[in-house]
Amino acid sequence: MHDVIEWLTGYDQKRLSELIESKATFEEFFQNAVLNPNSNLITGVICGYRVEEIENPLTQKVRYLDKLVDELAKGRKMEKILRS
Repeated sequence: MHDVIEWLTGYDQKRLSELIESKATFEEFFQNAVLNPNSNLITGVICGYRVEEIENPLTQKVRYLDKLVDELAKGRKMEKILRS
């Protein structure tokens, strides 16, 4: 899970722990994240919405993370999840 979050946001374990401890909101969490350049390759449906069609930037970033976690939970290979 940490590998997926780090791939998408650039946050390492230490920074992630700091954000959790400070009870960062999703907006704060994604505001300083440096999204992976391949995050635009995340496509598909999550929670009934196609992630590539979501217009609100914050919502899209949250759904990117949802999609990656969903793929991880379904046992998809890590190299596929990380779009490598």
